[in-house]
Amino acid sequence: MQTTQYLAEIIKELNRTVDLIADEEAEKLVKGILEAKKIFVAGAGRSGFMSKSFAMRMMHMGLDAYVVGETITPNLEQDDILIIGSGSGETKTLVSMAEKAKRLGATVALVTIFPESTIGQLADITVKLPGSPKDQSDSGYKTIQPMGSLFEQTLLLFYDAIILRCMEKKGLDSSTMFKRHANLE
Repeated sequence: MQTTQYLAEIIKELNRTVDLIADEEAEKLVKGILEAKKIFVAGAGRSGFMSKSFAMRMMHMGLDAYVVGETITPNLEQDDILIIGSGSGETKTLVSMAEKAKRLGATVALVTIFPESTIGQLADITVKLPGSPKDQSDSGYKTIQPMGSLFEQTLLLFYDAIILRCMEKKGLDSSTMFKRHANLE
């Protein structure tokens, strides 16, 4: 297959994921974000990169959003939400974060392939995304892509859709958000 044929197949796979995501779960996440005092995001590996881009867009909306582990991240409190992007829902460092957030009384949200996972059982809000875990041998979802690529791509696009829904609810447009974009370059 040529590179562009692979790209076309990836896009087909992403198109198939849309119908497998529950609107009710997504709306709970939107509500949790808009009601939170501060928003914290976390993820490991490529899921962590998707979470960082999500936090950036929330900042552009004027929301108080942070990436867990960054030097300027404040403390998490009771009226806050921690959003974890994790295909497995079992990454040890993320499990620890979810446990601590629960002890502090914050809302925990998980976007995952496995809502029944350890973090899923701790979460107040769970959104199931389709995809294959890194070890595809036990996966019921087929993809031509390696490891967790389909989940990670779906995660990024899902987060962008959450941003659009929040923008709609807050009456924001792209030009309003652009005013909050970094301009020091």
